[in-house]
Amino acid sequence: MPQRLPSSPPILPGLAYIRPLGSGGFADVFLYGQDMPRRDVAVKVLPSDVRDPDLLRMFNAEADVLAHLSAHPSIVTVYQAGISADGRPYIVMEFCPGSLAQRYRVERIPVAEVLSIGVRMAGALESAHHAGLIHRDVKPSNILVTTFGAPVLADFGISSSLVRQGADEMLAMSVPWSAPEVVAEQTAGTVASEVWSLGATVYSLLAGQSPFERREKGQNSREQLRRRIARASYTDISRADVPPALQSVLATAMSRDPAQRYASARAFGEALQAVQTETGLAATPLEVPAAEWAPAARAVDFADGTLRGPARSRIERDGARKLRNPSGMAGYARDEDTDIAAPVAGGSRVLPWVLASATVVTAGAVVVAALFATGVLR
Repeated sequence: MPQRLPSSPPILPGLAYIRPLGSGGFADVFLYGQDMPRRDVAVKVLPSDVRDPDLLRMFNAEADVLAHLSAHPSIVTVYQAGISADGRPYIVMEFCPGSLAQRYRVERIPVAEVLSIGVRMAGALESAHHAGLIHRDVKPSNILVTTFGAPVLADFGISSSLVRQGADEMLAMSVPWSAPEVVAEQTAGTVASEVWSLGATVYSLLAGQSPFERREKGQNSREQLRRRIARASYTDISRADVPPALQSVLATAMSRDPAQRYASARAFGEALQAVQTETGLAATPLEVPAAEWAPAARAVDFADGTLRGPARSRIERDGARKLRNPSGMAGYARDEDTDIAAPVAGGSRVLPWVLASATVVTAGAVVVAALFATGVLR
Protein backbone atom coordinates (compact mmCIF):
# COMPACT_ATOMS: atom_id res chain seq x y z
CA MET A 1 0.00 0.00 0.00
CA PRO A 2 1.59 3.34 -1.04
CA GLN A 3 2.35 5.74 1.78
CA ARG A 4 0.30 8.92 1.93
CA LEU A 5 2.21 12.09 1.09
CA PRO A 6 2.30 14.63 3.94
CA SER A 7 -0.03 17.60 3.69
CA SER A 8 1.19 21.18 3.54
CA PRO A 9 1.79 22.91 6.90
CA PRO A 10 -1.08 25.22 7.88
CA ILE A 11 -0.76 28.92 8.67
CA LEU A 12 -1.32 29.25 12.42
CA PRO A 13 -1.51 32.41 14.56
CA GLY A 14 1.60 33.03 16.66
CA LEU A 15 3.46 30.05 15.14
CA ALA A 16 6.08 29.94 12.39
CA TYR A 17 6.58 26.74 10.39
CA ILE A 18 10.09 25.22 10.55
CA ARG A 19 10.06 21.68 9.11
CA PRO A 20 8.12 18.40 8.99
CA LEU A 21 8.61 15.94 11.85
CA GLY A 22 6.68 12.92 10.63
CA SER A 23 3.65 11.56 8.86
CA GLY A 24 1.40 8.71 9.91
CA GLY A 25 -1.73 7.06 8.61
CA PHE A 26 -4.04 9.54 10.34
CA ALA A 27 -2.15 12.82 10.73
CA ASP A 28 0.97 14.84 9.98
CA VAL A 29 3.30 16.38 12.57
CA PHE A 30 5.26 19.57 11.95
CA LEU A 31 7.81 21.56 13.94
CA TYR A 32 6.81 25.19 14.53
CA GLY A 33 8.41 28.03 16.43
CA GLN A 34 6.07 29.67 18.91
CA ASP A 35 6.44 33.45 19.17
CA MET A 36 5.14 34.02 22.71
CA PRO A 37 6.42 32.40 24.82
CA ARG A 38 9.34 31.62 22.51
CA ARG A 39 9.85 27.86 22.13
CA ASP A 40 9.66 25.02 19.60
CA VAL A 41 6.41 23.08 19.51
CA ALA A 42 5.09 20.03 17.66
CA VAL A 43 1.84 20.57 15.76
CA LYS A 44 -0.26 17.55 14.84
CA VAL A 45 -2.63 18.23 11.92
CA LEU A 46 -5.28 16.20 10.15
CA PRO A 47 -4.90 16.16 6.34
CA SER A 48 -7.16 18.62 4.50
CA ASP A 49 -9.13 15.86 2.75
CA VAL A 50 -10.08 14.00 5.94
CA ARG A 51 -13.79 14.14 6.67
CA ASP A 52 -14.14 10.70 8.29
CA PRO A 53 -16.20 11.09 11.52
CA ASP A 54 -14.16 8.32 13.20
CA LEU A 55 -10.88 10.14 12.57
CA LEU A 56 -12.33 13.46 13.73
CA ARG A 57 -13.61 11.70 16.85
CA MET A 58 -10.16 10.21 17.50
CA PHE A 59 -8.48 13.57 16.99
CA ASN A 60 -10.85 15.36 19.38
CA ALA A 61 -10.42 12.59 21.93
CA GLU A 62 -6.64 12.84 21.79
CA ALA A 63 -6.75 16.58 22.50
CA ASP A 64 -9.18 16.08 25.38
CA VAL A 65 -7.33 13.08 26.88
CA LEU A 66 -4.01 14.92 26.81
CA ALA A 67 -5.67 17.94 28.43
CA HIS A 68 -6.79 15.64 31.26
CA LEU A 69 -3.44 13.90 31.69
CA SER A 70 -0.62 16.13 30.47
CA ALA A 71 0.21 17.36 33.97
CA HIS A 72 1.71 13.90 34.52
CA PRO A 73 5.53 14.06 34.21
CA SER A 74 5.60 11.01 31.91
CA ILE A 75 2.84 12.08 29.51
CA VAL A 76 3.46 14.53 26.67
CA THR A 77 2.11 18.04 27.34
CA VAL A 78 -0.57 19.63 25.16
CA TYR A 79 -0.64 23.43 24.90
CA GLN A 80 -3.67 24.21 22.74
CA ALA A 81 -5.88 22.96 19.91
CA GLY A 82 -8.00 24.58 17.25
CA ILE A 83 -8.89 24.75 13.56
CA SER A 84 -6.54 26.26 10.98
CA ALA A 85 -7.55 28.87 8.40
CA ASP A 86 -8.05 26.12 5.81
CA GLY A 87 -10.34 24.13 8.11
CA ARG A 88 -7.93 21.50 9.50
CA PRO A 89 -8.03 20.50 13.18
CA TYR A 90 -4.65 20.76 14.90
CA ILE A 91 -3.08 20.11 18.31
CA VAL A 92 -0.07 22.05 19.61
CA MET A 93 2.10 19.88 21.85
CA GLU A 94 5.43 19.79 23.61
CA PHE A 95 8.26 19.17 21.13
CA CYS A 96 10.21 16.03 22.01
CA PRO A 97 13.37 15.71 19.90
CA GLY A 98 13.89 12.00 20.62
CA SER A 99 11.96 8.73 20.40
CA LEU A 100 12.46 5.04 21.13
CA ALA A 101 11.04 4.17 17.70
CA GLN A 102 14.31 2.79 16.28
CA ARG A 103 16.82 3.17 19.09
CA TYR A 104 16.19 -0.30 20.54
CA ARG A 105 16.87 -1.87 17.12
CA VAL A 106 20.28 -0.26 16.64
CA GLU A 107 21.49 0.09 20.22
CA ARG A 108 21.79 -2.22 23.22
CA ILE A 109 19.89 -0.18 25.79
CA PRO A 110 21.15 -0.74 29.35
CA VAL A 111 18.90 -2.81 31.61
CA ALA A 112 18.87 -0.06 34.24
CA GLU A 113 17.53 2.47 31.72
CA VAL A 114 14.88 0.09 30.43
CA LEU A 115 13.68 -0.61 33.99
CA SER A 116 13.39 3.13 34.63
CA ILE A 117 11.41 3.65 31.41
CA GLY A 118 9.11 0.76 32.31
CA VAL A 119 8.33 2.17 35.77
CA ARG A 120 7.65 5.65 34.35
CA MET A 121 5.33 4.30 31.64
CA ALA A 122 3.52 2.17 34.23
CA GLY A 123 2.85 5.33 36.23
CA ALA A 124 1.58 7.12 33.11
CA LEU A 125 -0.80 4.26 32.24
CA GLU A 126 -2.01 3.90 35.84
CA SER A 127 -2.88 7.61 35.84
CA ALA A 128 -4.81 7.23 32.59
CA HIS A 129 -6.66 4.18 33.92
CA HIS A 130 -7.45 6.03 37.14
CA ALA A 131 -9.09 8.72 34.99
CA GLY A 132 -11.15 6.03 33.22
CA LEU A 133 -9.07 6.06 30.02
CA ILE A 134 -7.00 3.49 28.15
CA HIS A 135 -4.26 4.24 25.61
CA ARG A 136 -4.66 1.20 23.32
CA ASP A 137 -1.43 1.70 21.38
CA VAL A 138 1.48 1.28 23.80
CA LYS A 139 4.69 0.59 21.83
CA PRO A 140 8.27 1.90 21.60
CA SER A 141 7.54 4.52 18.92
CA ASN A 142 4.91 6.12 21.16
CA ILE A 143 7.49 6.77 23.87
CA LEU A 144 9.13 10.10 23.10
CA VAL A 145 12.14 11.68 24.79
CA THR A 146 12.00 15.29 25.98
CA THR A 147 14.77 17.87 25.71
CA PHE A 148 15.71 16.89 29.29
CA GLY A 149 16.09 13.22 28.32
CA ALA A 150 12.92 12.06 30.09
CA PRO A 151 10.63 9.48 28.43
CA VAL A 152 7.00 10.49 27.94
CA LEU A 153 4.01 8.58 26.62
CA ALA A 154 2.43 10.10 23.50
CA ASP A 155 -0.16 9.44 20.78
CA PHE A 156 -3.47 8.94 22.56
CA GLY A 157 -5.19 9.08 19.16
CA ILE A 158 -6.98 5.75 19.50
CA SER A 159 -7.55 5.95 23.26
CA SER A 160 -10.94 5.07 24.66
CA SER A 161 -13.04 5.06 27.79
CA LEU A 162 -12.94 2.10 30.15
CA VAL A 163 -16.69 2.43 30.69
CA ARG A 164 -17.66 2.94 27.05
CA GLN A 165 -16.93 -0.37 25.36
CA GLY A 166 -19.27 -1.68 22.72
CA ALA A 167 -19.62 -3.21 19.28
CA ASP A 168 -19.17 0.21 17.68
CA GLU A 169 -15.67 0.65 19.13
CA MET A 170 -13.17 1.37 16.39
CA LEU A 171 -10.51 -1.35 16.47
CA ALA A 172 -7.02 -0.07 15.72
CA MET A 173 -3.84 -1.72 16.87
CA SER A 174 -0.13 -2.16 16.36
CA VAL A 175 -0.05 -5.95 16.09
CA PRO A 176 3.49 -6.71 17.41
CA TRP A 177 2.65 -5.17 20.81
CA SER A 178 -1.04 -6.16 21.02
CA ALA A 179 -2.34 -8.68 23.55
CA PRO A 180 -3.73 -12.04 22.36
CA GLU A 181 -7.33 -11.06 23.17
CA VAL A 182 -6.95 -7.81 21.17
CA VAL A 183 -5.42 -9.62 18.20
CA ALA A 184 -8.33 -12.08 18.34
CA GLU A 185 -10.70 -9.05 18.32
CA GLN A 186 -12.31 -10.16 21.57
CA THR A 187 -11.81 -6.67 23.00
CA ALA A 188 -10.65 -3.26 21.78
CA GLY A 189 -8.60 -2.79 24.95
CA THR A 190 -8.65 -3.26 28.72
CA VAL A 191 -6.33 -2.63 31.66
CA ALA A 192 -5.07 -6.21 31.27
CA SER A 193 -4.27 -5.72 27.58
CA GLU A 194 -2.41 -2.49 28.43
CA VAL A 195 -0.28 -4.42 30.94
CA TRP A 196 0.53 -6.93 28.19
CA SER A 197 1.46 -4.16 25.72
CA LEU A 198 3.73 -2.44 28.24
CA GLY A 199 5.36 -5.79 28.99
CA ALA A 200 5.88 -6.36 25.25
CA THR A 201 7.35 -2.86 24.95
CA VAL A 202 9.84 -3.42 27.79
CA TYR A 203 10.71 -6.78 26.21
CA SER A 204 11.38 -5.07 22.86
CA LEU A 205 13.67 -2.45 24.40
CA LEU A 206 15.78 -5.24 25.88
CA ALA A 207 15.65 -7.77 23.04
CA GLY A 208 16.11 -5.36 20.12
CA GLN A 209 12.94 -6.63 18.43
CA SER A 210 9.27 -7.19 19.24
CA PRO A 211 8.50 -10.39 21.23
CA PHE A 212 7.16 -12.52 18.38
CA GLU A 213 9.22 -11.10 15.55
CA ARG A 214 11.60 -13.37 13.64
CA ARG A 215 14.84 -12.27 12.06
CA GLU A 216 14.25 -14.16 8.81
CA LYS A 217 12.84 -12.12 5.95
CA GLY A 218 9.23 -12.79 4.99
CA GLN A 219 8.35 -14.17 8.43
CA ASN A 220 6.78 -11.09 10.00
CA SER A 221 3.61 -10.34 8.09
CA ARG A 222 0.63 -9.06 10.05
CA GLU A 223 -1.12 -12.42 9.83
CA GLN A 224 1.98 -14.41 10.85
CA LEU A 225 2.43 -12.19 13.90
CA ARG A 226 -1.25 -12.58 14.79
CA ARG A 227 -0.96 -16.37 14.81
CA ARG A 228 2.16 -16.35 16.98
CA ILE A 229 0.68 -13.91 19.48
CA ALA A 230 -2.54 -15.96 19.68
CA ARG A 231 -0.39 -18.91 20.83
CA ALA A 232 1.59 -16.57 23.10
CA SER A 233 4.32 -18.37 25.00
CA TYR A 234 7.01 -16.30 26.70
CA THR A 235 10.54 -16.79 25.39
CA ASP A 236 13.42 -15.59 27.56
CA ILE A 237 15.41 -12.61 26.29
CA SER A 238 18.83 -13.79 25.13
CA ARG A 239 20.87 -11.26 27.09
CA ALA A 240 23.13 -12.35 29.91
CA ASP A 241 22.66 -9.05 31.75
CA VAL A 242 18.85 -9.44 32.01
CA PRO A 243 18.30 -10.88 35.53
CA PRO A 244 16.00 -13.90 36.01
CA ALA A 245 13.73 -11.79 38.22
CA LEU A 246 13.05 -9.43 35.29
CA GLN A 247 12.38 -12.38 32.95
CA SER A 248 9.82 -13.63 35.48
CA VAL A 249 8.13 -10.19 35.77
CA LEU A 250 7.83 -9.90 31.98
CA ALA A 251 6.52 -13.47 31.68
CA THR A 252 3.75 -12.59 34.15
CA ALA A 253 2.88 -9.33 32.39
CA MET A 254 2.71 -11.15 29.04
CA SER A 255 0.73 -14.18 30.20
CA ARG A 256 -1.73 -15.44 27.56
CA ASP A 257 -4.49 -15.50 30.18
CA PRO A 258 -5.43 -11.90 31.16
CA ALA A 259 -6.37 -13.07 34.67
CA GLN A 260 -2.80 -14.27 35.26
CA ARG A 261 -1.23 -10.89 34.51
CA TYR A 262 -0.64 -8.07 36.97
CA ALA A 263 -3.98 -6.64 38.02
CA SER A 264 -2.97 -3.07 37.18
CA ALA A 265 -0.27 -0.99 35.58
CA ARG A 266 0.68 0.11 39.08
CA ALA A 267 1.25 -3.51 40.19
CA PHE A 268 3.44 -4.06 37.12
CA GLY A 269 5.41 -0.91 37.91
CA GLU A 270 5.92 -2.02 41.51
CA ALA A 271 7.22 -5.40 40.27
CA LEU A 272 9.75 -3.57 38.08
CA GLN A 273 10.75 -1.45 41.08
CA ALA A 274 11.34 -4.65 43.07
CA VAL A 275 13.74 -5.84 40.35
CA GLN A 276 15.59 -2.52 40.58
CA THR A 277 15.98 -2.89 44.34
CA GLU A 278 17.04 -6.54 44.05
CA THR A 279 19.78 -5.68 41.55
CA GLY A 280 21.10 -2.78 43.65
CA LEU A 281 19.56 0.02 41.58
CA ALA A 282 17.68 2.99 43.01
CA ALA A 283 13.95 2.53 42.51
CA THR A 284 12.46 4.92 39.96
CA PRO A 285 9.54 6.89 41.45
CA LEU A 286 6.17 5.49 40.40
CA GLU A 287 4.14 8.63 39.68
CA VAL A 288 0.50 7.71 40.29
CA PRO A 289 -2.53 9.73 41.44
CA ALA A 290 -3.10 10.14 45.16
CA ALA A 291 -6.11 8.33 46.60
CA GLU A 292 -8.09 11.56 46.97
CA TRP A 293 -7.27 12.73 43.44
CA ALA A 294 -10.18 12.93 41.03
CA PRO A 295 -10.14 13.68 37.28
CA ALA A 296 -11.68 16.83 35.88
CA ALA A 297 -15.44 16.91 36.28
CA ARG A 298 -15.99 17.22 32.53
CA ALA A 299 -15.51 13.75 31.04
CA VAL A 300 -13.96 13.09 27.63
CA ASP A 301 -16.65 12.65 24.98
CA PHE A 302 -15.33 9.88 22.73
CA ALA A 303 -18.36 10.14 20.44
CA ASP A 304 -17.68 13.77 19.48
CA GLY A 305 -16.67 13.94 15.82
CA THR A 306 -17.39 17.61 15.24
CA LEU A 307 -14.89 20.29 14.33
CA ARG A 308 -14.10 22.13 17.56
CA GLY A 309 -11.87 24.98 18.60
CA PRO A 310 -11.26 28.55 17.51
CA ALA A 311 -11.12 28.86 13.73
CA ARG A 312 -9.19 31.52 11.84
CA SER A 313 -11.65 33.36 9.61
CA ARG A 314 -8.93 34.42 7.17
CA ILE A 315 -5.24 34.02 6.44
CA GLU A 316 -3.10 36.97 7.51
CA ARG A 317 -1.25 38.63 4.63
CA ASP A 318 1.56 41.16 4.70
CA GLY A 319 0.17 44.68 4.38
CA ALA A 320 1.01 48.15 5.56
CA ARG A 321 3.39 48.39 8.48
CA LYS A 322 1.55 48.47 11.82
CA LEU A 323 2.43 51.43 14.04
CA ARG A 324 2.75 50.90 17.77
CA ASN A 325 0.49 53.00 19.94
CA PRO A 326 2.95 54.76 22.28
CA SER A 327 0.61 54.85 25.26
CA GLY A 328 -1.71 52.45 27.03
CA MET A 329 -1.97 48.64 26.89
CA ALA A 330 -2.89 48.79 23.19
CA GLY A 331 0.74 49.68 22.52
CA TYR A 332 1.76 46.20 23.68
CA ALA A 333 -0.82 44.26 21.64
CA ARG A 334 0.63 41.30 19.75
CA ASP A 335 0.17 41.10 15.98
CA GLU A 336 -2.72 38.61 16.08
CA ASP A 337 -4.64 40.97 18.39
CA THR A 338 -3.97 44.25 16.58
CA ASP A 339 -6.38 43.69 13.70
CA ILE A 340 -9.24 43.34 16.18
CA ALA A 341 -8.21 46.02 18.66
CA ALA A 342 -7.11 48.76 16.28
CA PRO A 343 -8.31 48.38 12.68
CA VAL A 344 -6.97 50.96 10.23
CA ALA A 345 -9.28 52.27 7.52
CA GLY A 346 -7.85 51.78 4.04
CA GLY A 347 -8.65 55.28 2.72
CA SER A 348 -6.87 57.16 5.55
CA ARG A 349 -3.39 56.16 4.36
CA VAL A 350 -3.27 58.57 1.36
CA LEU A 351 -3.43 61.94 3.19
CA PRO A 352 -0.28 61.42 5.35
CA TRP A 353 1.77 60.66 2.25
CA VAL A 354 0.50 63.81 0.45
CA LEU A 355 1.33 66.01 3.45
CA ALA A 356 4.78 64.44 3.81
CA SER A 357 5.57 65.03 0.12
CA ALA A 358 4.48 68.68 0.33
CA THR A 359 6.69 69.21 3.38
CA VAL A 360 9.74 67.78 1.62
CA VAL A 361 9.21 70.01 -1.47
CA THR A 362 8.79 73.15 0.67
CA ALA A 363 11.90 72.40 2.71
CA GLY A 364 13.92 71.88 -0.46
CA ALA A 365 12.83 75.23 -1.89
CA VAL A 366 13.84 77.05 1.31
CA VAL A 367 17.33 75.47 1.27
CA VAL A 368 17.92 76.39 -2.39
CA ALA A 369 16.83 80.03 -1.76
CA ALA A 370 19.21 80.29 1.18
CA LEU A 371 22.14 79.06 -0.89
CA PHE A 372 21.48 81.69 -3.59
CA ALA A 373 21.20 84.44 -0.96
CA THR A 374 24.61 83.59 0.55
CA GLY A 375 26.29 83.42 -2.84
CA VAL A 376 27.02 79.70 -2.67
CA LEU A 377 24.94 79.19 -5.79
CA ARG A 378 25.08 81.70 -8.68
